[in-house]
Amino acid sequence: MKKIFTVLVFFCIISSCEKDDFCTQNPVTPKLILRFYDNLNRTQLKNVDQLYVWASGKDSLFVNQSTDSISIPLNTIANETVYNFSRGNIVNQFTIRYTPQQIYVSRSCGFKVNFDEVSYISNNTWIADFEATTTIINNQNAAHVQIFH
Repeated sequence: MKKIFTVLVFFCIISSCEKDDFCTQNPVTPKLILRFYDNLNRTQLKNVDQLYVWASGKDSLFVNQSTDSISIPLNTIANETVYNFSRGNIVNQFTIRYTPQQIYVSRSCGFKVNFDEVSYISNNTWIADFEATTTIINNQNAAHVQIFH
């Protein structure tokens, strides 16, 4: 009886072990990637000096940066996100509208969100123009918007 009980306990311990599930598929919800270009030479990247970026009603993401590209998160439970881009004392409001699509990746990774039907609105203060390179945000491999200043 003791042998059967020992074997039964051992079997229960072994069978209760599970393989560790680690999320290795990089299912990250993609951020919006913006590249800044010279308005006079639209193929030339151009740094924005003294760049401040913050979502309306939120803390700053970038403070006094000098950069030619940024990646910013979008609100996954809303249909739009409003960002303010400040260069010096001039603030430009940039609105991103989209349809969030939840995608189940796996048990270990859970869900990620892609953004479809993406459109942009800008009040064009220091931003002279912008051009969307895609209407779907499903990766972080390339810029989604080119901003000319």
